[in-house]
Amino acid sequence: MSASSFVRLPHRALIAIDGEDRKTFLHGLVSANILTLEPGLARYGAFLTNKGRFLYDFFAAEQNGAILLDTEADQRDSFIKRLSVYKLRSKVTIAACDDLAVFAISGQDAAARLGVPDAPGTATPWGNGLVFADPRLAGAGLRAWLPESGAAALEAAGFSPAPFARWDTARLALGLPDGSRDMVMERTHPLEAGFDELGGVDWKKGCYLGQEQMTRTKFRGELHKRLIPVAIDGEAPPPGTTLTLGGEEAGQMASSADGIGLAMIRLEVLKALETDGGTLDAPGGVRLTPRKPAWIAL
Repeated sequence: MSASSFVRLPHRALIAIDGEDRKTFLHGLVSANILTLEPGLARYGAFLTNKGRFLYDFFAAEQNGAILLDTEADQRDSFIKRLSVYKLRSKVTIAACDDLAVFAISGQDAAARLGVPDAPGTATPWGNGLVFADPRLAGAGLRAWLPESGAAALEAAGFSPAPFARWDTARLALGLPDGSRDMVMERTHPLEAGFDELGGVDWKKGCYLGQEQMTRTKFRGELHKRLIPVAIDGEAPPPGTTLTLGGEEAGQMASSADGIGLAMIRLEVLKALETDGGTLDAPGGVRLTPRKPAWIAL
């Protein structure tokens, strides 16, 4: 994204979890550490199946005594229903929060201008909402939860509106997954999508859904695929398109924008391409070149 710009993210929406048991309730369900979440901090994490597969991703932060979760708008109702199943006697309320919209903000001086400490996962109140440094990577910019009037407030603060595609291209280049656009629900292992390196898993916390499978995969080194940025020469293949190397299946396409995308690629293929060079093939003569960012460890 260009300097001093913002993008409204209409595909993301908020859930509010309130009540005296909100932290212990959520902590026992998700991959992130919620017990240590406090004002001034933001977390990245996931709600998984019992087998440790991806269902919902989220950013979490506290505001006005409640925990807000920034998740996919299309999956919000499903996420609320899943959370509600585990409510039992916990003293919590779980509801959609439509008072705030989700924005992404970029610019070298953006954090200083909005009064946010320039460190991943730091948060501060701003504009009747909350703004925080993306907890995943230092270069991922800021995220904000603001009233719909937040766009006008950001413009008044010197930020220019930018198209969604500009934000999308920037996060693709960084290798950051965006919910079910890049991870297949009930199939993708979060570690394949970088949740370990991106701080989306707390390995020291107690039990949560899918923890056993997550721990086994981590410490046995059982990953076979990774989600990697790819430069696209030709028309971008639709998500789910099979990619090949030498006629053999090598991976599957995920989301893309403006000549760059993410693809889930077999590790042996990635290592071979790193050693020998070359490209992956997609239907229609399209070629894709992996562009592994430094934060991804193979």
